[in-house]
Amino acid sequence: MLFIVRFTDNLEQLSTRERFMPAHLQWLEQHQQAILVAGSVRPEPDAAPVGGVWIVEARSRAEVEALFLTDPFWVHGLRRSVEVLHWSKAFPERKVPV
Repeated sequence: MLFIVRFTDNLEQLSTRERFMPAHLQWLEQHQQAILVAGSVRPEPDAAPVGGVWIVEARSRAEVEALFLTDPFWVHGLRRSVEVLHWSKAFPERKVPV
């Protein structure tokens, strides 16, 4: 199953992003089989990030939840909230680079 995971950051913890970015990127690399696409979201291209979005392939919502709970950004308090949604992709057989 595919899931969209949307994080909202705790804006009082923005220094956490800079401090733990190398660990977060290494963690994402280690979980690339499940986290197909990941990145920050911003209100404008040059603005500070306000959260992040992942596309995750997993067997269940519980598996997705267990995964993000080990992300250094989550562990160290950058993330304020998370929303996990099932994604029904149009044209499921179509593969596209992002």
